[in-house]
Amino acid sequence: MKNIQIVGVAGAGAMGRGIVQIAAQAGLTVRLFDVQSQAVSAAREALATTWTTLAAKGKISPEAAEAALANVHGATDIGELKDCDLVIEAIVERLDIKQKFFKDLEAIVADDCILVSNTSSLSITSIAAACAHPERVAGYHFFNPVPLMKVVEVIDGLKSDRKVGDALMALSTKMGHTAVRCKDMPGFIVNHAGRGMNTEGLRIAQEGVTAFATIDAIMREQAGFKMGPFELMDLTGLDVSHAVMESIYRQFFDEPRFKPSPIGTIRVAGGIYGRKTQAGFYDYEEGQKKVVIEPPAPEQQSVPKVWVSHANELGHARAVNLLRSLGATLETGSTPSFDSLLIVTPYGQDVSSAVVEQGLDAARTVGLDTLNDFEGARRRTLMVSPATAPAWRTTAHALFGSDNVRVSVVEDSAGFVAQRITAMIVNIACDIAQQGIATPQDIDRAVSLGLGYPKGPLALGDALGARQILEILKNMQQVTGDPRYRPSLWLQRRVQLGMSLLQTHSA
Repeated sequence: MKNIQIVGVAGAGAMGRGIVQIAAQAGLTVRLFDVQSQAVSAAREALATTWTTLAAKGKISPEAAEAALANVHGATDIGELKDCDLVIEAIVERLDIKQKFFKDLEAIVADDCILVSNTSSLSITSIAAACAHPERVAGYHFFNPVPLMKVVEVIDGLKSDRKVGDALMALSTKMGHTAVRCKDMPGFIVNHAGRGMNTEGLRIAQEGVTAFATIDAIMREQAGFKMGPFELMDLTGLDVSHAVMESIYRQFFDEPRFKPSPIGTIRVAGGIYGRKTQAGFYDYEEGQKKVVIEPPAPEQQSVPKVWVSHANELGHARAVNLLRSLGATLETGSTPSFDSLLIVTPYGQDVSSAVVEQGLDAARTVGLDTLNDFEGARRRTLMVSPATAPAWRTTAHALFGSDNVRVSVVEDSAGFVAQRITAMIVNIACDIAQQGIATPQDIDRAVSLGLGYPKGPLALGDALGARQILEILKNMQQVTGDPRYRPSLWLQRRVQLGMSLLQTHSA
């Protein structure tokens, strides 16, 4: 395995500076290259300030700060990279420019110098195609901000030598990052797996199910994610997020699971990107999101009689336990009385379908999302059909919010909100595993570190119940007729065989 001591970093932007920082702090000699001398000087000054600040806060010693800065050498001529053991390219995301840069590098560096691209969207195989020695070319995809995002994707192109990736994996550990390895496929791991959250969130909003802020609140406070899709897109910038959505959708030949939304197209056209433009799915003042004031639940006038559908055994049990804790009067018969609130707990169905299938009174029927068991959740989600009477909607809202836990009432949707988005996250990760793009363990490591999900998507599927995830997807596909919800064969087979989603083969 190659011993990497001198690293060239091409590109003095935010990504390049971040990579230089972790490499220099790891004791490597770094050549920071950019054709603009002002950019090199500015980057070195920014790094000096960063290290001084870290030392002042006690994060590193003053001696370590000085040593790190001494490890960084500016370069404005590509010839100054000739002694590098590794060159990391972090320049503009254009295939033709990257190919030319790699060809120029090959004429300068030693035969055993490793050449890698930090690209987030371009094929490593395509970049390497312009090289005389494509076997030494690989992908090395860091995330911004590099020092804080402790994961890096090592991507093997079709002609990459396995030893090149091995050397990058070892170097990642030296620089304090967790490396995950994958094949050269659109989106690699993290950007590929991230399609479930954003595209499904947009789809829910496009269908008029509920507001952007409500979708985010449900994903945070019911499903346990740090951010919902619209907060995330505002933070990243919709100009970036939408471009990635379109790119991955097209690169997978219009795969329905990845279909973008015209909501994004229109907002990008209007320059409404999020925090960077002070307006996105939320409004901002001086970079701070304006808080959306949520009205309290209606006051409960009287405790209604409640009948819970037996159609879903798990959902029935969870709903009954919750209602007992709220002091509701439960009907236990197989059919409801004429004056009770009817609660259905569908997985992947909408309330309309449940009403028709079960022969219920649509005016009195409200759906309750029982994706999880409500333990520790700070929000519950109710769902109504077009035929649910306003009085019964209010009654249900008051009852389920009577203990001061927040309640979101959404319009009819196959799979509520949390079910839809979570099932898509799990399903896409399952398909990444099915295609052999990465190991199940690397998929979970990459997503939990790169996207900050509460668990890796496969572990999340196991925790919620892979059988329930499969039921949600099948029912969503049946209700909507949309192939985006078709279950991955990885998920389907492991449910059939009683295996974990993280298992490749039975023990």
